[in-house]
Order: sequence, then structure tokens, then C-alpha cells
Amino acid sequence: MKENPKHIRISEFNYPLPDERIAKFPLPVRDQSKLLVYRHGEVSEDRFTSLPDYLPKGSLMIFNNTKVIQARLHFRKETGALIEVFCLEPIQPNDYVLNFQQTEHAAWLCMIGNLKKWKEGILRREMTVKGQPLTLTAERGACHGTSHWVDFRWNNPEITFADILEVFGELPIPPYLNRETQESDKETYQTVYSKIKGSVAAPTAGLHFTPRVLDALREKGVDLEELTLHVGAGTFKPVKSEEIAGHEMHTEYISVSRSTIEKLIAHKGQAIAVGTTSVRTLESLYHIGVTLLRNPDANEEELHVRQWQPYETDAQTDAIPTVAALQAIIGYLDRHGMETLHTSTQIIIAPGYEYRIVKAMVTNFHQPQSTLLLLVSAFVHGDWKKIYDYALSHDFRFLSYGDSSLLMP
Repeated sequence: MKENPKHIRISEFNYPLPDERIAKFPLPVRDQSKLLVYRHGEVSEDRFTSLPDYLPKGSLMIFNNTKVIQARLHFRKETGALIEVFCLEPIQPNDYVLNFQQTEHAAWLCMIGNLKKWKEGILRREMTVKGQPLTLTAERGACHGTSHWVDFRWNNPEITFADILEVFGELPIPPYLNRETQESDKETYQTVYSKIKGSVAAPTAGLHFTPRVLDALREKGVDLEELTLHVGAGTFKPVKSEEIAGHEMHTEYISVSRSTIEKLIAHKGQAIAVGTTSVRTLESLYHIGVTLLRNPDANEEELHVRQWQPYETDAQTDAIPTVAALQAIIGYLDRHGMETLHTSTQIIIAPGYEYRIVKAMVTNFHQPQSTLLLLVSAFVHGDWKKIYDYALSHDFRFLSYGDSSLLMP
């Protein structure tokens, strides 16, 4: 049995982060951010535009193409109280694409701001969407942990829920920026390659990329591929328990096309991941493949990667080659006549985890005592302090709008 990280104390992953080091806004030109380079235990720095210089020709780089939705809706009650309804994930229908296409009713799991002022009753808001007047209503349903089921209804069958969010929703920038969303965030808090709507937070490592950096990567001979993981609000959920055993990871929805999996197989199951969301998706693929090798008839629910699943394996499982696991997924897609793998993951990557697919990663600097810092520590074999000490003493900007790092252990 490998080391189980459940007893890791989150207090060991703390560091001082003064407020002035948190980047409140992005740089005017996104690819001009600083790049910390960690290679074989050595730390240096450069500009983000130099990223292609560090990557081997013929390597495979994988991006998360999710798009942040304008998920925060504001309603004012007749009493004057302002209620914020923050859409976290679709429930009815529970498929993102189908939900956004709904034309009269959509149900979401939502966080509610000023909940005590909304005991009962239906919230209403009049609006004009695509030049057409309509009334949007919200009705609160059952409570699910810290979230609530909310039914949205509107009286115009020509308007989709996506149209309503586009006009009426507000972009949910991270809470630690301590500021209101601004018009500029609509552009700067999306990656230039974002396509598939569904995230409530940006995959921020991707915010540094510009068309010229992407072109330079292609010219270098780096293969570029995409996958989708819809980032949930749980990504900001702090670890409150002393040991990480007490922290429940949020479920996130992933989709990976057959062509991306085939490209991974062609690259011997190895990739450079852009962002921790791509890392979690890629590493989940290995464990999904292992499930399919054990049980070829597994259904979509059984393919869900549970939080501690990677640590519950035996020597037999650990010996399964990455390519064999990926080929099992191709076999599953073939049997079901599918072009894309759709499933979900709750994977927690912490010291003790053995990386299977990700050989290098591009990532920003994460919050103290966060699961993302655990993921980085696992990747650099516990050397995260050296990286963060360097970033703090060399004027790097932190968190979502901050600078970048390339980690190559």
C-alpha cells in the first residue's frame, strides 16, 4: 500500500500572503506576466512569452477550454432586500448544454446570498433580453448542504436560459479579490481559447496565453489539445479540518474527446497540463481506465473518480501502464458508439499521490492551506516552499490574476 494522505495536516501548507501580493487586476497585456521556472529542483524566472523555449519539441500540451458563465443573478424583494442567487451546477436537466438551451424552466443548485431575507415566496425580475420583455422568477426548493435547489421560470419561449445569464448574470470573480466585478473582467477573466460554457471560476493558468504564445508553441513543434472540466465554486472552499481526511472535495464535470485520448496514447500517455483543472482531469483519466480494465461494463456513474480512490489501490493496479488505462477508455467509447467521455471527478491530489500522465504543469500561485497547494506539493515532491519563497521574495503576483509558473520536476 502506498502512503495515504488523509492524515496530512493542512497547517503544514501555510505561508504568509500579504494582501498587497494578491493581484487585484490582470496586467494590461496578459502574456507579459512573470514566469517562475522550476526545473529539477532549481528555480529561475523569465517572461511568460518565453514559455515555448522551455518545452521539448514534440511534447503534448493540454488546455481546459471551459468558459466562465455569468452565474450570479440579483433579485430585489418588494421589501427592498437584495438576494444573490449564484448558479453552481445544473440539476434539471443536469447536462450543461441542455440546461442552457431550456426555454421556459431550468433548475440549478445555487448558493444564496442574504438567505435569511428569503424565507419563502417567489422572487421576480423584469428584464429585456434580445429586445423582448420577460419576467424571470426564482423559487427556492430543497436544501443540499450549503446550497439550495432553485427553479427558474420565464414567460418567453424564444429566450434560452443562456440568453438570460448573458444579459442578466454577473461574472463571479474570486471572492479574495475583495472588489466588484467590472466590465473589463468579462474579457480578462476568460482564457482566449474558452469555448464550452459551464464554469463558475476561470482555469486561471490559461489566462496568460495569447494567440502569439499559442502560435509560438505550434512553431516549436508542441502539440496542443483541449479537454473540458467545469470549475465549481468548491475550488475556493478552504480546508477547515485539521487533517485533510475531514475535507470533502467538490464534484466537477469533465468531458474528454476520443481524439484527445488518442493523442495522449500517441504521446505514450504523457502531457504538459495547463492549470490544476487540466491536471485533475488528466490524472482522473488514468483511474477511469483502471476502473474499466477491472469492470468493462461499468456505467457512467461507476466511472466517477471518488476522492480517495487513487490511494485505495493495490500493487496489481499500480502496475497498470498508463497507455493500457487510456486504451480501456477508447474501448469503452467504441462499445457505446461515443465520441466523447462524459463523467465526473472528486479526485484529491496530495502528497503521497503518484502522477501518471502529467509530466510538467503551468500553474499560478495558490492560496495558503488550499487543496491546490497540496496538488503542487505532490508534483514537486514536497519542494513547494522553495518555489513560494522565491516567488514572495522576487515580487511575483499571486492568485487568479497573478503571475505564472512552469513546474518540471
